[in-house]
Amino acid sequence: MAVLEKPVIIGRSSSHFTRIARIFAAELRAEPSFQVVRDLLSTDPGDYGGNPALRIPVLKTSRGVWFGALNASREMWRQSSPRLRVVWPEDLDTPLLANMQELTLQAMATEVTLVMEKMAGAGEGTTHARKLRESLLNMMAWLEQNANAALAALPPERDVSYLEVTLFCLVTHLEFRDVLPVQPYAALNQFRQQFEQRPSANETRYRFDT
Repeated sequence: MAVLEKPVIIGRSSSHFTRIARIFAAELRAEPSFQVVRDLLSTDPGDYGGNPALRIPVLKTSRGVWFGALNASREMWRQSSPRLRVVWPEDLDTPLLANMQELTLQAMATEVTLVMEKMAGAGEGTTHARKLRESLLNMMAWLEQNANAALAALPPERDVSYLEVTLFCLVTHLEFRDVLPVQPYAALNQFRQQFEQRPSANETRYRFDT
């Protein structure tokens, strides 16, 4: 078995979960190569770097294969030097911060389901799709109401937090995939405008892979 010379991120440039890993790679100067998953309706785990869940992203390193954005981001951080001061989800030990992280990730997952159902031709007219959209709207309203307080409560000495990266990827993705306009969410838009000034955000803009 050949040893990888450098890490490989498997995913898509249009995926918000993939963008999490790519932002961390840019923040950490990890410089992995990028392998595109061409067909998101594929049922072959081999197309997803061996992930049996048929999901992206996946990170391949000399130490093995890591499934999911959080695992991928952590491993790149572990291999980085010097290590940035990262606030991880387990560091969020208040209800406000923990719930902010939980609902951000849940909103991302809900959006994926809506997009995939649309890709599969199901549309949004089913009872399940209507519930998903209502859930997404409820979560976005909560995130908007609590964004300023939650972001202010993060440790000031951090370089970056998983919460900030995931929230940024969610807010920017909703309009990219025409799922939900985010202009009405003033606090979330202010956060987006601030975070997108980071080079890592500029380097990982959403696009459809050709």
